[in-house]
Amino acid sequence: MKLIVGLGNPGREYERTRHNVGFDILDEFADKKGFNQFKEKFQGLITEKTIDGEKVILLKPQTYMNLSGNSVVQVAKFYKIDPATELVIVYDDMDLPLGKTRVKVNGSAGGHNGIKSIISHLGQDFIRVKCGIGKAKNKDENINFVLGRFTKEESELVNPMFDSVKSLLDDVVNDTQIDKIMQKYNKK
Repeated sequence: MKLIVGLGNPGREYERTRHNVGFDILDEFADKKGFNQFKEKFQGLITEKTIDGEKVILLKPQTYMNLSGNSVVQVAKFYKIDPATELVIVYDDMDLPLGKTRVKVNGSAGGHNGIKSIISHLGQDFIRVKCGIGKAKNKDENINFVLGRFTKEESELVNPMFDSVKSLLDDVVNDTQIDKIMQKYNKK
């Protein structure tokens, strides 16, 4: 079983913003794999499907970013998910260059409030898929930056990243060993 969580904020005003890349990638992955529509449950939007004998659950917490762990822990407990081997979180990362992807197992929240919330409920041991959104020109602009939308020029780097992460999620579903996934997708 796999629980794949995309982080973001609910509401039209946040759609397609940098902070919502987790939601957007999950939507594209769900479409690609033929999942049913997301339904409201566990303080989130959830859908599931069996792929090659493996149950795959997709979750988009609707608690707002800072409380993402509230939704994730409910699903993890209900389905008896082992976070260390069955939980994958897809989210935005300002510390990564725009369009870059980094896969990591465990560690700190790195300043990301959604990850901080999940760690507070489930501990640090889970797979993280960080999606580089770049940085604001100065720190005072961080909030407006993450809640902003990608420009046309930025989308030229972001769209291939989305494709790469969807391929990475295929590897996760196919039970590719995490060290092999890291070698494949953590290229400089």
